[in-house]
Amino acid sequence: MSIKDRMSGNEAVSYAIRQINPDVMPAFPITPSTEIPQMVSSYIANGEMDTEFIPVESEHSSMSAAIGAEAAGARSLTATSSAGLALMWEELLLAASNRMPVVLALVNRTLSGPININCDHSDGMGARDTGWIQIYAENNQEAYDNFIQAYPIAEHEEVHLPVMICQDGFITSHAVENIELLDDQTVKQFVGEYHPKEYLLNPGKPVAVGPYAASAYVMEAKKNQETAMENAKEVILKVAQEFAKISGRSYSLFEQYRTEDADYIMLLIGSAAGTAKQAADDLRARGMKAGVVKLRVFRPFPAKELAQALKNCKMVAVMDRCESYNGNGGPLGCEVDAALFRNKISIETVNYIYGLGGRDFTVDDACAVFQEMEDAVKNKTAIEPFQYIGLRK
Repeated sequence: MSIKDRMSGNEAVSYAIRQINPDVMPAFPITPSTEIPQMVSSYIANGEMDTEFIPVESEHSSMSAAIGAEAAGARSLTATSSAGLALMWEELLLAASNRMPVVLALVNRTLSGPININCDHSDGMGARDTGWIQIYAENNQEAYDNFIQAYPIAEHEEVHLPVMICQDGFITSHAVENIELLDDQTVKQFVGEYHPKEYLLNPGKPVAVGPYAASAYVMEAKKNQETAMENAKEVILKVAQEFAKISGRSYSLFEQYRTEDADYIMLLIGSAAGTAKQAADDLRARGMKAGVVKLRVFRPFPAKELAQALKNCKMVAVMDRCESYNGNGGPLGCEVDAALFRNKISIETVNYIYGLGGRDFTVDDACAVFQEMEDAVKNKTAIEPFQYIGLRK
């Protein structure tokens, strides 16, 4: 049974956490994710859940405590943003390499410097190669739905990897939208209980977690971790199919919007997808065949699937809300180019950097990108393959 409500993204994720009722939540506050541990601690204080809440002295400690709890057999989670995620860096790698299915609510915020509290994806993208599954949301509904799906993905026996559930700071985390919630019992049945096969506090079978590995074993461990990430793709799709049965809402690795006959496609992540969709609608009304691909799952990266989705268009604009500082493009731009090349699909791409530090990305901005692509294709106009949107002159 669905429950109609109005919530911010942080409220929606906190509500999902209450419904799941995990065993342990260590946390340290940082804008704009502070509300999540604040709301969860209120649920606990009010007797609405019995999660063990641990206030710690830093984000490094919060992830350390989450790993320790998970190693002991407890379902654990935490929340953070920006520099908090950066301070967890060492522990992110440990969580993934030790195959701990921790869930992290990441509210995306720009990394310093200069210091800024608004949205871009530099925190999540900075952690893209730490071995975590990364799932991004366009809106508050998706943030809620993604979090409910996180544990069935992370804890699956073919995966057993940590998951970041990401949403855009302030744009979704603090903005209130209409939302459909599931009832508590439906969520509990969907997520289920956590029964790990191996854990530290199992008196019948003690195990070591995170031991030193000699050179003869490290590569095999890394390959097993990579195989688990590959397995995650199919598990994510299966969990989404099961979720659709209880919610009526369907999810995949990415969403295609008006791409069936599109000549020009904009590919992007997060809340700006709504802006891009509006631009595509406006341009369709004027006769341009514009479409949008919204990437939901960044890790594992759906290279083959994306290449197939893009293969029939004339040009793709790949939008990065993050700078990679390699002089060649953003992280998503480089991933997409590699995916197209490896799948032998020859399409011209343009990589745009937009929205850093909360800079507005408007429908007019999105329309201008589509029009620049059309001009390049129809009139053979030269187009800069890597450029910024909205820079002040």
